[in-house]
Formats: sequence, C-alpha cells, structure tokens
Amino acid sequence: MAPSGPGSVRRRCRRVLYWIPVVFISLLLGWSYYAYAIQLCIVSMENIGEQVVCLIAYHLLFAMFVWSYWKTIFTLPMNPSKEFHLSYAEKELLEREPRGEAHQEVLRRAAKDLPIYTRTMSGAIRYCDRCQLIKPDRCHHCSVCDKCILKMDHHCPWVNNCVGFSNYKFFLLFLAYSLLYCVFIAATDLQYFIKFWTNGLPDTQAKFHIMFLFFAAAMFSVSLSSLFGYHCWLVSKNKSTLEAFRSPVFRHGTDKNGFSLGFGKNMLQVFGDEKRYWLLPIFSSLGDGCSFPTCLVNQDPEQPSTPAGLNSSSKNPENHQFPAKPLRESQSHLLTDSQSWTENSTSLGKGKAGMSNPALTMENET
Repeated sequence: MAPSGPGSVRRRCRRVLYWIPVVFISLLLGWSYYAYAIQLCIVSMENIGEQVVCLIAYHLLFAMFVWSYWKTIFTLPMNPSKEFHLSYAEKELLEREPRGEAHQEVLRRAAKDLPIYTRTMSGAIRYCDRCQLIKPDRCHHCSVCDKCILKMDHHCPWVNNCVGFSNYKFFLLFLAYSLLYCVFIAATDLQYFIKFWTNGLPDTQAKFHIMFLFFAAAMFSVSLSSLFGYHCWLVSKNKSTLEAFRSPVFRHGTDKNGFSLGFGKNMLQVFGDEKRYWLLPIFSSLGDGCSFPTCLVNQDPEQPSTPAGLNSSSKNPENHQFPAKPLRESQSHLLTDSQSWTENSTSLGKGKAGMSNPALTMENET
C-alpha cells in the first residue's frame, strides 16, 4: 500500500476542521438543554403547571430542531445522473482534439436530448471539466465537496454539507425550528432574566445559566430571523442563493425570474403537494433535481416540447429517466394546462422557424 502523501494528509485535516462548526452548534445545543430544562424549568420554576407546559413545548421544539438539523447534515447532496456524463468516446475526443469546433460538436451531440435550458454567459453549454459532465439546469460545482450538486444553493459550514435539491427543504425547516426554539427560550426566560437583575433569584449557579441562556437565545433569534426571512423570499421567487447573486442565463438571455412559476407553485416545488409532510423533515420536493419547469414565454426552441401529463410522474430523487420532453409530470402539473403548453410551444416553434442556431462553445465553469 502506497504511503499517504502530504496532499492526502492536508485533505484529512481539512475534513476534520470542517466539522468544528457542527461540533460547536452541538455543544451549544447540549448546554442550552441543560440550562433550560434543568436549571430553569426544574430548579428555578416554582409553579408546577408552568413547568409542565414549558417542558412539553420545549421538548417538542428541541426534537424538531435536532431532527431537521440531523437531516440537513447527513442527507447526501444529489449529483447529476449518468445521462449527463460524457461517454468514454466523447471524453477521448475532448482530450485529443484542440479546443474548437470538435469540442462544440461533441457537446452539441451530447446535450441535444438532455432537458437543459440554461447556458453560460457567452451562450455555451455548461460543462464541468472536473466532473466531466454537462451540468443540468441549476447545477453547480462545489469547490469544497469537489462535486457537481443538483440545484445547489450554497455550501453551509454550520452543517458541513452542501445545501441543494436533496436537503433544501430540511435546511429551511432547520432554520424555522431553530428560530422558534430560540424565540421560545427567550420569551419564557425573560421574566427570570429580569429577576436576575432585580435580585429576585436565589444566589445559585442557576442564575448565571439563566442570564447567558437569554443572551444567547436573543442573539441567535435576531440572526436566524434575517436568514430565515431571506430564504423564505428565495423560495417565493424560486431562486437559489447562487441565482440571487447571478441570474441564470437562458438561450434568449439572462432572466432572473426564469424558474419562477408564481408564489404557490414555487412553494409546492420545494415542499411538495402533500401538506402532511410540509412541517416534517421528510423529503417531499417535486421533481428529480435534473430538470425544472421554466417560464414558457421564452422557451428554448432547441429543446423538444410535448404536452404535459404524457409521461409518468417521478418524485423519487434516485429515479433518473429522461424522455424526449424536459419535464416530469410531477413538475409539469405546476404549470398551466396541457392546452396552453401546446399552444405556447407551437407558437414559439413558428416564431423561431428559419432561425439558425448560434454555435455552441465550451466553457469551463465551476
């Protein structure tokens, strides 16, 4: 067995360091449990009814907080399926030929049947040299994970994981339940925090836990409320954090609202159409992460289009089967009815008839 080189040692050290924020949050959460459940509720509260109500509500929020945090951390980000990877022969062509028309032709052939609408800023096919694949819409290469992530939002150090299609709902619930957790602690701890400054508490170690608990809960409530509000806005607009900073580019040009279908349908795309799962960290998002509904006004004329509802639905994130049309039924039903789909597609096809397709060039975009 070959000895580990310095590069391998550095990678292992980085992997260990990446877990420090998660360990910090876990230790803080463990201390908050001791400070609230033991020192505040059991030691400091004198009213039995208040103790019971606070402990039941606290443990409910604590359980949902931990559950959603766990799912966000340990749900593996989804990567593009094999349909987006170049074949061995295509990889050989790209490596052997100089960058030019040969590269363009390889990517053009490989992408013609794929459900992709977005391009690079120069209008090229979005290709990843590191992963050697054609990037699906809303997919980006994460430099930390060194992988292409489906519908990548950002890499979050507090969960040591990429937030993307497979765990974005879990991340939103993590923000929501952590915010409720902190607000609940601050609200129920407030009267005892006031007693601390008015010398109304016994002179025990509990008083210091109560003081620091209120400060920590209030501080995190402020920061979490702004972060949660921002992501709620992103969901309402059907944007990722990356797309908010750099709008996606389509064949017709940049369109910051290219994936927005309206508030209600945007919410359904993240939380799914089964309401009983909305508040639970259980995967219920629509689609497969590789193709997404777009505004039909400026539909890409190069992509095939058929009426919605002809293909079987797919909500399982592991199932990747690409028909001739770019959308699954689970995604297409978010759009208008099949008649309007057909009419729009027909009118667009006529409007674009006779136009030559601009040459595609390959760009490295990570």
